[in-house]
Amino acid sequence: MLSRTADCLFWLGRYSERAGNVARGLAATLRMAMLAQPLSAEDEWRSLLIATGCEPGFRAKHASATPEAVIHWLTLDLDNPSGIAACVEAARRNARTVRTALTVDMWEAINDTWIEFRRLDAIVMKGDRLPGFLDWVKSRTVLFNGAATDTMLRDDAWRFVHLGTMLERADNTARLLDVRHPAFAPSPNADAAQYAQWQAVLRSVSALRAYQHVFHARLQPQLVAELLVLRKELPRSLHACYRAVDTVLDAIADANGGTRGACHSIAAHLHARTAEGDMAAILEQGLHGFLTEIIDRNIELGQQIGLLYLNGRQT
Repeated sequence: MLSRTADCLFWLGRYSERAGNVARGLAATLRMAMLAQPLSAEDEWRSLLIATGCEPGFRAKHASATPEAVIHWLTLDLDNPSGIAACVEAARRNARTVRTALTVDMWEAINDTWIEFRRLDAIVMKGDRLPGFLDWVKSRTVLFNGAATDTMLRDDAWRFVHLGTMLERADNTARLLDVRHPAFAPSPNADAAQYAQWQAVLRSVSALRAYQHVFHARLQPQLVAELLVLRKELPRSLHACYRAVDTVLDAIADANGGTRGACHSIAAHLHARTAEGDMAAILEQGLHGFLTEIIDRNIELGQQIGLLYLNGRQT
């Protein structure tokens, strides 16, 4: 496969997943902001900007993190490369470039999303209509992922789409947990605010019901963190994501002469780190330090994938 084609497929997966992740984060923050006092509500919007990696660009353009400014920045503002509008545009642009490598269902999922998004009025991002818009974005991401899973041959085209999707998903899960890491510090008496924080994290990855199914218990910080970091059953856990990344990178190498690079070593390390970890020990040593390491290594992994496979492009 040409590196340019692999690059477009990889970023198609990343941008599609990123749009859905931003929508999930926005929906959870809306709920949290409605429960919070005015001062703490601003902290919620600031936390969302940090979790999505959009704070530096936002600060360069806006003086304060008002709900209206943050929502516009994360939905419609094309100056934000990680906003929903920019992700939809970028995903469609990459898909169009490699149209013949995609199935009909995948192309229609991306192209129809792009067409419908361009028809939307800005009013759907305001007031009571915003949750419906966010649900629509999430459903379109799920539709694309389902089309890829159900209709693509398991060849290099599928591998690079899946690789981009899982790398982006791992980054999102780590950032969501990290921005709320103070709520996971050991505490003998958790308050309602901490409980709401744990719930918000689970909602951001659509895992609230999964938590109840796995643990059959009230929300507990160690168990919430364990589900999102170490449990292989949850498709958005760090363990599940890095297991997929490690497996896909090995398959790509095996299908292309067996050559391996630094990205394979990093992926194997991250997989082992999340497969063999102990949540009690991680929390005792510091969740923030652990997640910071994961995020930094994830960035390095993306850069090394770019150098080895994606036309020299660094992510």
